[in-house]
Amino acid sequence: MQLSFHGGAKEVTGACYLLEIATTKILVDCGLFQGRKECEDLNFKTFKFQPSEIDALFVTHAHLDHVGRIPKLVREGFKGTIYSTAPTRDLARLILEDALHLAEREHDTLYTAEDIARTFSLWHVLAYREEHTIGDIHIQLRESGHILGSAFVEIRGEGKHVLFTGDLGNVPSVLTPPPERFKDIQYLIIESAYGNRVHEAEGERTLLLERALEDIASRGGTLMIPAFATERTQDILHLLNEMVLEKRVPEMPVFVDAPLATRVTEVFEKYTNFYKEEIKKLFLAHPNLFKFKRLKFTATVDESKAINDVPPPKVIIAGSGMMSGGRILHHARRYLGDPKSMLLVIGYQAAGSLGRRLLDGEKTVKILGDEINVRAEIRQINGFSAHADNPQLFDFVELSKDALKKVFVVQGEDAQALHFAQEIKDRLGVEAEAPEMYQGVEI
Repeated sequence: MQLSFHGGAKEVTGACYLLEIATTKILVDCGLFQGRKECEDLNFKTFKFQPSEIDALFVTHAHLDHVGRIPKLVREGFKGTIYSTAPTRDLARLILEDALHLAEREHDTLYTAEDIARTFSLWHVLAYREEHTIGDIHIQLRESGHILGSAFVEIRGEGKHVLFTGDLGNVPSVLTPPPERFKDIQYLIIESAYGNRVHEAEGERTLLLERALEDIASRGGTLMIPAFATERTQDILHLLNEMVLEKRVPEMPVFVDAPLATRVTEVFEKYTNFYKEEIKKLFLAHPNLFKFKRLKFTATVDESKAINDVPPPKVIIAGSGMMSGGRILHHARRYLGDPKSMLLVIGYQAAGSLGRRLLDGEKTVKILGDEINVRAEIRQINGFSAHADNPQLFDFVELSKDALKKVFVVQGEDAQALHFAQEIKDRLGVEAEAPEMYQGVEI
């Protein structure tokens, strides 16, 4: 077996891994690079392999950093089959179409609508644990607990047992079941976005959200929450619904200013069988998990602009999650200069992104051509991340310690990936490394 890394190497984004077994070539994920400009420039480079030679692509989940280059792969000659769960397929289509729309506005496209159409003509759905064979290779998708429909890719061939985690879910998730567990993995390719960090506990993250809402209500400001359209928005809406019903927070207008999030929420309502058990039961009793009094989904630009006319206190949930584009930028430009307002960061912010720079304390930022003096309060809640933290990542690896031959630590910045690889070596005595971009290894 030959394994090579074409993204996600000492880098959180751009996940893309090539596994070659005899004459068979399997790709796991083909995501977009995001964050710094030099990182985003990688999206336009030619693949270091021949897309036409790839037999199959397995997709772990629908976030853009795992699916964003798939239409480019098809455009450049891939004609194999794409495999994922059903929610991942449906969510990926929405996310890719939305990304194309944004790119067209900036005249910076990787692919066309026709490429997206061809991509989904190649897409095939697999259920969790449904065995698929390519020659003598056996592949299954297993529950990863990251977002709706997310999966590990488990591969057996040549007497070897390999697992690609994609993104490993944070436990407990608001909506999804916990990740499946393994004790016999020999070669593990594992993410490390939070490889040296610990999240807040479940109760603490909910309390911090409550406090942010209470503080905004008391000071009469605007609470901005940059949120990924997939999973984070639905998590927050479910919790807000719960808080409003139980009268734990003051009622105020809540706007989901992201057309993509609206369409994604419809997919969530379609695939309720992918929720964890207690949420399935709750949905049967209360089908409006993501809807409550004074909540408004804004579809048009005019509706988005009209949010400005609504007096505070108010809450605006808008994309993009890393503040790299989308409607959150318009609200940030308007409200970051207001000392009564607050930006609440609930998801990972890549190095170089606006969200990361604000968290790092920048007091003057340029947004949509305007210099903004930051006077709003900046807060962060890591516990809403869909990524496992350091203890969860370590526990996952430790279960297979007796079988493991090597761990490849990916999808983390240098500090996180190197820290976690060293911890695996020091505490478990298992060989581990954080590979370089385009590095190839024999396993």
